[in-house]
Amino acid sequence: MQLVLTEEQELLAGIVADFAEERSPVARFRALRDAGDPVGFSKPLWKEMAELGWAGIPFPESLGGAGLGLAELAVVMEALGRRLAPEPFLSSVLLGGQAVLQGGSEAQRSRWLAPLVAGDAFLALAFQEPRSRYDLFRVACRAERAGAGWRLTGEKVQVLDGLVADALIVVVRTAGAEADADGITLFLVDAGASGLTRERQHRVDTRGAARIVLDGVEVGDAGLVGGEGQGGALLEAVVDCATVGLCAELLGLMSECFERTLTYLKDRVQFGVPIGSFQALKHRAAEMFIEVELARSCVMAAARAVDAGADDAARLVSLAKARCSDAAVLVTNEAVQMYGGIGMTDEHDIGFFMKRARAACQTFGDAVTHRARWARLGGY
Repeated sequence: MQLVLTEEQELLAGIVADFAEERSPVARFRALRDAGDPVGFSKPLWKEMAELGWAGIPFPESLGGAGLGLAELAVVMEALGRRLAPEPFLSSVLLGGQAVLQGGSEAQRSRWLAPLVAGDAFLALAFQEPRSRYDLFRVACRAERAGAGWRLTGEKVQVLDGLVADALIVVVRTAGAEADADGITLFLVDAGASGLTRERQHRVDTRGAARIVLDGVEVGDAGLVGGEGQGGALLEAVVDCATVGLCAELLGLMSECFERTLTYLKDRVQFGVPIGSFQALKHRAAEMFIEVELARSCVMAAARAVDAGADDAARLVSLAKARCSDAAVLVTNEAVQMYGGIGMTDEHDIGFFMKRARAACQTFGDAVTHRARWARLGGY
């Protein structure tokens, strides 16, 4: 497996980096937070990104996409992660979009994916529940037969960009006990459906999230995404794709955080010399660099394995998430501490990186959860 960027991927990385630096500096993220905008991102900027082809990277050309893979999308998400850009690659492209792409009917794909790729529609995946923690199969939300269709009842939480989604892919149980892998079904539900309510949830990283309540929402058989009772494997595959994208974002975040800290160590003078000349800080900076580079190799390996459909893809995804979660916490903690007093203030940007890292490390499973999954998948 080649763990270096191709010439085309390097070109893409440069284009996205230049765009993000000009159009999406961290100051924009601060402004969005201070405004308290429930959308949480810029729809016009998202439309521009879609017009550049980024939203369509993992979708086939027949739907207006680029027909590429996670390796290319990871390049985009890494560059945007450096600027804390909150646009909905994770929620709409990798969660909702991939659920429809991998499990949806032709009618569902035609209806939703072309507008999504064009930046005109948003999808979200509602899979987490109040007591599910990181267990994808702990689903209490239920769907029961009602005439020719289904009636959905239950609650979903931390639905990323759930407030702005035009439709939701809702994970429910149609058979079995609460923690069974079998009996899970995915339904595509219009966000304006009767009985569906959305409530904003607030996160430490200020990203958009919603609590979804389903009170007898009626859905026809045409809303099924994948087979009835067979959605567990689809859900796991979709979340693995999103996990790779999140790891790429974390990689960009910690890379930027490290580089900003390194610059500060060179510029900050104490006792007549730059503080970066102190041996103890050199050692800590070296550890940060090593952790970032190890994480980079893991992310690239996971993305390429998923694209290739490799047998060990799921294991490499968990390896990447465990490494990135640990590394992001270390790098952002060290950055805040090395910045000293100013690093603890809201006026300084470095704290935003730590908050985003904290939330991202808990998304789709923390480091402990993914180390356990890596071991289980390896037969330990």
